[in-house]
Amino acid sequence: MRIIINGQQAFGKACLEAILNKGVDEVVCVYTAPDQEGRPNDPIKTAALEANIEVRQPDNFKDENIIEELRSWNADLMILAYVTIFVPEQAREIPGLGTICFHPSLLPIHRGPSSINWPIIWGAKRTGLTIFWPDDGLDEGDVLLQKEVEITADDTLGSVYFNKIFPLGIDAILEAVELIKGGNAPRMRQDDSLATYESWCRKDNAEIDWQRSASEVYNLIRGCNPQPGAWTTFSDEVFQIFDVELAEGNGRVGRVCSIDAESFTINAGLGGIKIKRVRLGKGPKVDAAEFIIEHGLKVGDRFGIKAKKA
Repeated sequence: MRIIINGQQAFGKACLEAILNKGVDEVVCVYTAPDQEGRPNDPIKTAALEANIEVRQPDNFKDENIIEELRSWNADLMILAYVTIFVPEQAREIPGLGTICFHPSLLPIHRGPSSINWPIIWGAKRTGLTIFWPDDGLDEGDVLLQKEVEITADDTLGSVYFNKIFPLGIDAILEAVELIKGGNAPRMRQDDSLATYESWCRKDNAEIDWQRSASEVYNLIRGCNPQPGAWTTFSDEVFQIFDVELAEGNGRVGRVCSIDAESFTINAGLGGIKIKRVRLGKGPKVDAAEFIIEHGLKVGDRFGIKAKKA
């Protein structure tokens, strides 16, 4: 088939490379977001140019010139492999066999842009990915295929995405292409009665309340690692926490209850959080051991606005 790939970042690049490496279908053009001043080219743009594939970077897909250009490729299929610019129906229907899209959740649950963060934050044990036929709604449209992944007790946003959903998503894209090519691609209607939508997981959502249970704090930190980074305060600066374990707590919430050579533990409700990797203010991420020495951390030191009010 003649394929247009519309994508960004590492996932878009990996999707392009997977189709090229398979060597069966032809990628006729790559679409990606416009360049940003002072920042390097998007990885998919670099990979496409190295493979001598045409690259286009429109800031919208409603312009009639862009529509005509899309028609000019005479494509069979368009793949949306992580996109941030809306692609309307007029553009999606140009390829002869339509357009498919990747989304990192088991639609219709967790529609929206931070669909991996929220299941981890809320303590879910499973999540997954969906390849679907998009319509003009947000993450709406008939499902082509889905894949489940387990969220283990020590998974983070980073491990769920990069170790599980990312590689499985590339395999699912290739599987979907074969199903479409063979005329066997399902179109299963999403059950809107089960749909959920969550917006971006941003800094405001990532503030730690040490009065919450230790398990809730633990899930928040995991679901925000590496982005946006769960945070509290220390010495009137933002203090981000990354690598952690559940631990025993002993004392008032928000206070350091124990310190060892490689970590320190802060009390939360019904337990504690053993902290192994942190960032203070705009500094670099450092191991807890380095932070302990540099700041002379001691048992009883307090973290968090809420803890200071206690």
